[in-house]
Amino acid sequence: MENKGKLWIVSTPIGNLEDITFRAVKILQSVNLILAEDTRRTKGLLTHLGITEKKLISLNEHNQEKRIARVLEGLENGEAVALVSDAGMPVISDPGYKLVNACIDHGFEVDSAPGPSAVTTAVALSGFPGSKFTFLGFLPRGKKRRRIFRKIAEGLYEDSLIVFFESPYRLLESLKDWLEIVGDRRGFVGRELTKIHQELVYGTLSEILEHFSKEKVLGEITVVISSKGESGGF
Repeated sequence: MENKGKLWIVSTPIGNLEDITFRAVKILQSVNLILAEDTRRTKGLLTHLGITEKKLISLNEHNQEKRIARVLEGLENGEAVALVSDAGMPVISDPGYKLVNACIDHGFEVDSAPGPSAVTTAVALSGFPGSKFTFLGFLPRGKKRRRIFRKIAEGLYEDSLIVFFESPYRLLESLKDWLEIVGDRRGFVGRELTKIHQELVYGTLSEILEHFSKEKVLGEITVVISSKGESGGF
């Protein structure tokens, strides 16, 4: 293993570029190759950090099988590789787990430089107890989403916060489905977390729906919904 390479899973800012860690910067400066979900986004971050002329290639849902072979070859030759996503922690609702699995299966060292995450940021800001939550990622559309909500209404995850990402174009639809199927609960919506136009909205889900119904919803959305028995607060 001494002469073999290493895969780093590196968390990047979810909005404010100053949130990147010193350790993450050092790793991005030192690796031979950076795998990015969108090379244009990552190139902007690297330019901001003063990291230039770094070998940068894409790894996404469509090309990851091809990229894995390339990365394994580089690791075998002693390369250090960093995996980043557009924002936050790679693999969390982003591509990358197949690469991580392949590296583990082939005996290469895998390590992480943890940092920003929209999931934990939203839970911390929500005002709810953060000891237990269920993360659903990006909700599916239509019938599949309603099927998930019906299971929750029947008691699934009833003692857990529910956290999910949602498209601004489907937020109202998802909130309406929840209210119809599960009923009203306390909630929190973080829009554009850590960015210039950050918006934090607290209240019952019916109140949150009313708030966002007043104008066009824009930006990246993280939703936190209280557990079934949670009461009090805002």
